[in-house]
Amino acid sequence: KHSEKPVVLCGINIYFCGSLQGGVNDEITLAAYIIISLLEIPLPVTHSVVRNALFCLETAVDEQENHVYTKALMAYAFALAGKEEKRKAVLDSLEKEAVKKDGSLHWQRPGKEPEADVPYYRYRAPSAEVEMTAYVLLALLTTRPAPSQEELSFASLIAKWISSQQNPNGGFSSTQ
Repeated sequence: KHSEKPVVLCGINIYFCGSLQGGVNDEITLAAYIIISLLEIPLPVTHSVVRNALFCLETAVDEQENHVYTKALMAYAFALAGKEEKRKAVLDSLEKEAVKKDGSLHWQRPGKEPEADVPYYRYRAPSAEVEMTAYVLLALLTTRPAPSQEELSFASLIAKWISSQQNPNGGFSSTQ
């Protein structure tokens, strides 16, 4: 039996929360993770828990500046929920923060030093950056009826960067 009182977060009862992968430990990021999980079950968007939590995310995206990792999660949550206007708005915001290099796109945490160009050295990004870039890719491709040609072109630049982060065995440093 769990002895601690539950914490209510965006209408969701939370009993335990460890550190989040992206180094962002706020309620909105956790709510986005949970909404993604619930929608992937799949719970319907009309379920009261999902509906309340989505309202919380919609309010947060309109009212505050969010960390790039949080925005990536929010974009995917909105995509799963079929909230196309919100998905597009967050993706537009993320596009302005993208790192464009060598014909590819990715996102990195604010304040991170850019990688050095060292001959014969293949830089691999921290797992949180691979993860948030993958969430942006999922948000781009999870749209109804289907991604536009422009979104597919943008997605291919992201996929190029993600594939460059694979280790020699084809895996990634992130468990996500």
